Parts: sequence; C-alpha cells; structure tokens
Amino acid sequence: MSEFRRPIESGVPDPFPFMHPILKKNYGLWEWHDRPRVGVLRHVAQNGDAVWTVKAGTQRQMDVFTIRKLCDIADRYADGHVRFTTRSNIEFIVSDEKKVDLLIDKLENEGFPVGGTGNSVSMVSHTQGWLHCDIPGTDASGVVKALMDELYHEFKHEEMPNRVKITTSCCQINCGGQGDIAINVQHTKPPKIDHDLVANVCERPAVVARCPVAAIRPALVNGKPSLEVDEKKCVCCGACYPPCPPMQINDPVYSKIAIWVGGKHSSTRSKPTFHKLVAAGLPNNAPRWPEVSEVVMRILRAYKNDGRPWERVGEWIERVGWPRFFEMSGLPFTKYHVDNYRGARVSLNASAQLRF
Repeated sequence: MSEFRRPIESGVPDPFPFMHPILKKNYGLWEWHDRPRVGVLRHVAQNGDAVWTVKAGTQRQMDVFTIRKLCDIADRYADGHVRFTTRSNIEFIVSDEKKVDLLIDKLENEGFPVGGTGNSVSMVSHTQGWLHCDIPGTDASGVVKALMDELYHEFKHEEMPNRVKITTSCCQINCGGQGDIAINVQHTKPPKIDHDLVANVCERPAVVARCPVAAIRPALVNGKPSLEVDEKKCVCCGACYPPCPPMQINDPVYSKIAIWVGGKHSSTRSKPTFHKLVAAGLPNNAPRWPEVSEVVMRILRAYKNDGRPWERVGEWIERVGWPRFFEMSGLPFTKYHVDNYRGARVSLNASAQLRF
C-alpha cells in the first residue's frame, strides 16, 4: 500500500486528479468557447472535443443530504464531475450534449436555478457569518439568501450591462473582498467591557496587539487586571472581540449595515479599484434585511437602465459622476460620504500593473 500524500497547507491544490478526462486531455488546447444559453458554457478543443459546463446556484451553507443530492445528479448526468466556484455556484461538466437539457430540467426541478453567466448577477460571495466566524456582527448567509430571492430574475437572465459581483461581509474587516456592490456590517459604538471576566478569559497583551489603531491598553478596574479603550482612537472595527469575548462589540441597536459600490479585482478595461461607501446606518434587521435589499435593488435598477455595454458598476459611476449616481439611485448624500484622505492617491498602489 502506497503512503498517503502529506497535506499541503498553502497554495492552490493540484486540479488534475479530479479533472474531467476531456478537460485533462485538452488542457491548453482549446480552440473556442461560447454560451449556448444562460448558465451554460461550451468549450471546443482543437481536435473537435467539446464539453458543456452547466452552472447552478446553491444555498452556500449545505446539509449532507443536499450535497448527496447534487452528487447523485452529477453521477447521472455529468459523469460524476462537479466543482464549486468561489461564489457558491456549482458547475457540472458534461461531455454529452444530449444530457445538457436533461440536467438543467433536473436542477430546476430540485430547486437549483441555472444561470449566473455573462452579463448577469452571479451568486453573492460572502464570509462565514455566525456559523464559523468568531467576530461576526450579522449572518452573511442570511443576507445572501434574502438578496438572491430578490435577484432571482437577474441570476437567470443576462440583462445587465456587464457582470455584477456582489459580496457580503459580516464585519468591517471585509473578508468578502471588493465587489461591484458590497454589504458590510459597521459597528458604531466601542465595545462594552465586562471587567469581571477579562482577567480570566483574555490574554491581555494579545488583545492590545490586535487593535489596529492602538486604542486598547491594560488597566486595573476594581483591583482586577482588565483593559480599557480610548474611544477617541477606536474605529469600532471589532477586532478585539475574538481574542477577548468580554469586549462585546455586537449591539442590537448600534451594529448597522453599510453598502459600498464600485470595487473591482480585475484589470480588464480599467485598473482594480476599492469600493466606496454610498449608504450607511441601515438596520441589521434579520432575517430578511428588507432595507438592505431595497438599497441594492435601487443601485442595480439605475445601473441596468443607464450603464453602457461592458461597463462595470464602478466604471459607470466614474462616467456619470458621483452626484449623478446619488440622484439616479435615490440615495441621500451626507457628509459621511466625503473622502478627504488624499495621501493614498500617490502612496497606495491599487493597480495590477507593475511600476517602479
């Protein structure tokens, strides 16, 4: 018996052991590709081999029964070959064109919509939320579910000027990354400290080191070792909460949700950009977050109606200007939207191009 391969803890895993035989055979030898219909990609190799990729949306956090159902579908229609994307879509690799329509009908009947290709709104990428993360201020999975219920049509139809990538993050650290539209939690008050618990629960030097703005320092409270927060420095990021749960940052009233727009990772047509704040102080109103959905839909409707072909959301805003964007989306403009930090314009390399 051969020895098991030692696990690799970093880097991209080797894709070839689980790759579809036709993909492996024609790796780097593809002639052309197209989209026969929404949710379906077709790749044709130089030797005439063809494969179809059928993309469907999932609920992201899945139970074992749902996973087994998807695997059974893959065994029946896709030679057992599937892969998940970073946006929680599932892609079935099909080598027989006759099975494509049968696979789509099966997925739709089982509640997995087929779409998310081309100029559509793809599934929302998001962080773990309450399920796994130690710092969340909301449930990112729940926000995604509520949003995708509203965006079902846009997922199944390619009617946007360009693809739209939406992200959610359950705190201001923003693990979801830059997106055309991003939904992040914002804590608006410094943490409340339970001084009776700090000494027994928290490693104080680690908590002090965790603060990105040096707003936390050791203190003695009622004769017990504890911590204190300089509220003039505190940015309410919540980074102190994971190493020290007695520094509670979540609050049913003062933990809000903010909407950001214009982020982009790619360097296609324009350089990568950071998203910018356009709505703040939205209520963290589980389980459906109607106020968040309303703002997102306002932005998407304005972009859909006015964006030019192939313009991403940020490129559209740069063309029409920020005053016009706020006017078209119907969002209020406040003093909190003014970005007066000028240093980053010359010191921060936000481009994928190398320069010296």
